[in-house]
Amino acid sequence: MITAGALLLEGYHPGVEDDAVYLSAIQRRLHSSLYPHDFQLFTLQMQASIFDRLMALLVRATHIPVSGIELVGQCATAFLLLWACLALARRCFSTTGAQFAAVALVGVLFTLPVAGTALYIFDQYLHPRAIATALVLWAILLVLDRRPAFATILLVVSVVMHPIMGVLGVSYCVILWIAGRRAPSPANSRVPVAAALSIAPLWIFEGPSAAWRQALNTRDYYFIGRWTWYEWLGAIAPIFILWAIARYARRVNRPAIAQLSSAAAIYAAFQLAVACIVLLTPALVRLTPMQPMRYLHLVYIFMALLGGGLIGEKILRNQTWRWLALFLPLTIGMFLAQRSLFAGTEHIELPGMASHNPWLRAFAWVRANTPADAYFALDPYYMQLPGEDYHSFRALAQRSVLADAVKDAAVATQVPDLAPLWLDQTQAAARWRHFQKHDFLRLQQQFGINWIVIQGFGVEGLDCPYKNEAVAVCRLQ
Repeated sequence: MITAGALLLEGYHPGVEDDAVYLSAIQRRLHSSLYPHDFQLFTLQMQASIFDRLMALLVRATHIPVSGIELVGQCATAFLLLWACLALARRCFSTTGAQFAAVALVGVLFTLPVAGTALYIFDQYLHPRAIATALVLWAILLVLDRRPAFATILLVVSVVMHPIMGVLGVSYCVILWIAGRRAPSPANSRVPVAAALSIAPLWIFEGPSAAWRQALNTRDYYFIGRWTWYEWLGAIAPIFILWAIARYARRVNRPAIAQLSSAAAIYAAFQLAVACIVLLTPALVRLTPMQPMRYLHLVYIFMALLGGGLIGEKILRNQTWRWLALFLPLTIGMFLAQRSLFAGTEHIELPGMASHNPWLRAFAWVRANTPADAYFALDPYYMQLPGEDYHSFRALAQRSVLADAVKDAAVATQVPDLAPLWLDQTQAAARWRHFQKHDFLRLQQQFGINWIVIQGFGVEGLDCPYKNEAVAVCRLQ
């Protein structure tokens, strides 16, 4: 019930934001004829993950369409993550009310922004980060049980599912494991540190290209020097909150809470120090796209889990009005925030359901009425336009398209070899809103595009076989 409520609250929006990469990669795995002109813009980044391979395998094995597999995967992943939270809550709290308060708070806060990282606790579409996080939480449970072999298996799978979140999960589990044993001597602790430094890959110290730096500068959340005061508060305050929870737990002899919260506080402080070193050292700029501040994702989950359990135990108890006083305003606030974010789209975008969003209707027409090798161009900032709601043309129309300045910029930071291509294509279309027929023909000559999607009712002199109240799809002869 909590899983269903959490998913209904956050909504479901396949093809938005990071799904521009993941959904396109799955479609390319299933149909190699798709994306003949731009597959590098998403396949290279996916080399470190098995997510697209796994999803394609499930589609072939079950004969369920990708859209259906993604929806089932979203529900199953949310259930596994919240089930892991319940299992951890049962280790920490003896009453059923406290246990379910902990899980319910995590579910209600699925779309809580994690300070300065451009992350949610759980995304509105199937993301390998969510799968990796669920595996990490189950691995943490196994570490508490002193079953390192099984925990290691889950952590390995989480790393190959989403390398960044998997590695951060490994870091927490190592700290949790060490916290349950006698602390190592300083002499022994220096050995692995020296070994790690000695095998640092040489590409870290390579000079980045100007195009790569320009792509990097589009991601303000990569740079902690650009963070606002409240983002810093969201990064530093959890250390003290988790430390306070650990201190309380030791005082009242609650070892499970103390172990989890103290390990989380140490993890947060350690990862913050690492992030500051990496992000404030010019020589390590190539490590910036690794986004070390994303350690906060796991920290926020523990704050919600442990904080929710303590609130349920000490305050809510069996008083219905107290539960309503806490969860009703939170639920309404989180729902309104999601409706504001996706104001032009249905709250739950189910497979096969016609959308009233004109952009999505245009993407659906393109998917059904243009050849698989068609090559499109759109405004480089189309995902940020009012009513578009960050939906990816590439993922939803299943057609090749010139690089955009919103999502593909992040891909260019992850794969530096793509940065010159990204920069060339986005700069060529930089004045898109002022383009006339000859400008589109210039793009055709330069890159080989043969279709465009534009705001409005078309361009004089071009054949536009599809138009709606917001956009037109036009063919270049």
